[in-house]
Formats: sequence, C-alpha cells, structure tokens
Amino acid sequence: MNRIDRLTAILIQLQSKKIVTAQEVADHFEISLRTVYRDMRALEEAGIPLGAEAGKGYFIMEGYHLPPVMFSQEEANAMVLGAKLIEGQTDSSIKKHFTEAMFKIKSVLKSAGKDELEKLESQIEVRHYAPMPSDDFPNNFLSTIQQALIDRRVLRFRYYANYTDDFTMRDVEPIGLIFYGNRWHLLAYCRLRKAPRDFRVDRIVKLESLDQHFNVDENIQFKDFFTDLMHGTELEEVVISVDKDIARFISEQKYTQGFVSEEAKGDRIEMTFLVPGLGYFSRWLLMLGKSTTIISPKKLNSMVFERIEELRSHYGDHPH
Repeated sequence: MNRIDRLTAILIQLQSKKIVTAQEVADHFEISLRTVYRDMRALEEAGIPLGAEAGKGYFIMEGYHLPPVMFSQEEANAMVLGAKLIEGQTDSSIKKHFTEAMFKIKSVLKSAGKDELEKLESQIEVRHYAPMPSDDFPNNFLSTIQQALIDRRVLRFRYYANYTDDFTMRDVEPIGLIFYGNRWHLLAYCRLRKAPRDFRVDRIVKLESLDQHFNVDENIQFKDFFTDLMHGTELEEVVISVDKDIARFISEQKYTQGFVSEEAKGDRIEMTFLVPGLGYFSRWLLMLGKSTTIISPKKLNSMVFERIEELRSHYGDHPH
C-alpha cells in the first residue's frame, strides 16, 4: 500500500472509534510507531483537525465532517459474505438492520458494481442449522440486547430452562453476547439468582428494556466474566476424545450439543462442550459408541454406564 492510500485508510480508521491508539494503527497497517507519528503529522499538515490525548491516542476534533465513505468492489463483495452468514446466525431484528445497511452500501456503487454484487449474491449460499422462530420463542431480541449493552440498561424477560422444563421471570444486567454451540448467548448478572448466568437468546420470551441503569466495574473484562461463568452453576464443561475418522461425521451434530472448541491430538480430536445438564449429553454419547473416551467430568462415565444398563434391561429379554 502506498503512502497516499495508507493516509486515506488511516483517516477512515480514525472515524471508526472515538479514540484510536498509535499501536492500533501500527498493528493494522503493519508499520512502525515512528511511521505512524509521521503519518499523523502529514494528516495535520493536510488540514485534518486531529486531537491527541497522552497515553490514550488520536481522534478527529468534534464538528469536522468528512466526505461520505465509498466502498471498493472487494469490500462490497466481503459484505455479501457477511450478509449470508448473518441470515442464519442472527435473529430477525439484526437481519432487518443489516438488510437496510446493505441497501445503503449498494446505493453508492456504480451500476456495473451493483450488477456484479447481485450476481455474486445468487452464487453464494450458507447452509445453517437453525430452528424457525415461533410465537412461543420469537427469537427477535438481539437488537434490543445490543442497545441495552450500550446503555447499561436492565433487561426483563421470561426464560425457559430446558433442564427444568419451566419458565422464570428474570431481571438481568447484561454483560455481553457470545456465539457458541450454534446459538447466541446473553451473559448477564441475574438479580434473581444473584450470580452471573448464561441465557440462550432463542429461549427468551417477552423481553423488555427497563428504565433502570446499572454500574459496571470497568476492571471486569468480558472474557474473564465468561471464564468465571464456565465454572459456574448452570453450565458444565465436558471434554471428550473422539476418533478422528468418526469426528468428521459429527461436524454438524456437535454444534447442537454445546460445542465450544476442539484440538487435534494424533489420530484423535479432543472436544470441549458447555452443557446445561449431563443427562441428555450422556445419551448423545451413546450414538458415538466405542470411538469416544470421556476425559472429564468423571461422573459422566457413570451416567453413560447407567444408560447402557437401561438399554440392556430394556432389550435384554427380547429374542434375538
């Protein structure tokens, strides 16, 4: 990238955040901090009103208006892929807003670019495992949750817990959203349980944003919150080792079981799951037969053995 293109790109990066650090610019463009400082001086000399806060970073002075951002064809093409992923990995509230954003992106492209984008959209498809929204579980709350995270506003909703087959009313202080196990999860401090909790967004009913704000400890990191929650009360970590040949055949199934991550170890794959209850998971493991070894928790071995004995008792007296 030549310097003129880089200066333009830095200007766009400065628009993306309230304050951008010199290190962020250096990392993004793979340049030295000394080069960043020279580029910032060049922008100032070109008449861009930059401000700087010692120890924080650079920003564009309030009231300065930049020309509209234009998209290259490659950037617009990348947005098409994003749109295809969003279709199956978000809810209807996000899809609506992203569709409107795509209209704006297309509106600034030249006619030829619009034709190319339309053709590309018809040639890309992403298959998703996602249930259709229902009246009982509308799955239409991600946009409201996002705004509550920004405003630090308390959320109230009815929540269905699969392992108890029951609904409860919850008032929560939202901390973040995380996507795992092919589902969006709201991480929040639950005022009912007086503890951090993980809520599957597609099991939330009648969500509302209350006129109540809460304070957040700035020292609490979102990743740390999730790590603490993993070792909390409602989710349990399961680690299994699966034969690599068999692992290929459960590449889709594992996402319905709370799959989090995996690591290749020789001719086996070590998989980590977060599950709300071991009972259902133990039944799923029976499908994998002797190709699976339970690493943790050890009590899961006993539960699988109980399932085997149930089957033996049920089918043992039947004629062969």
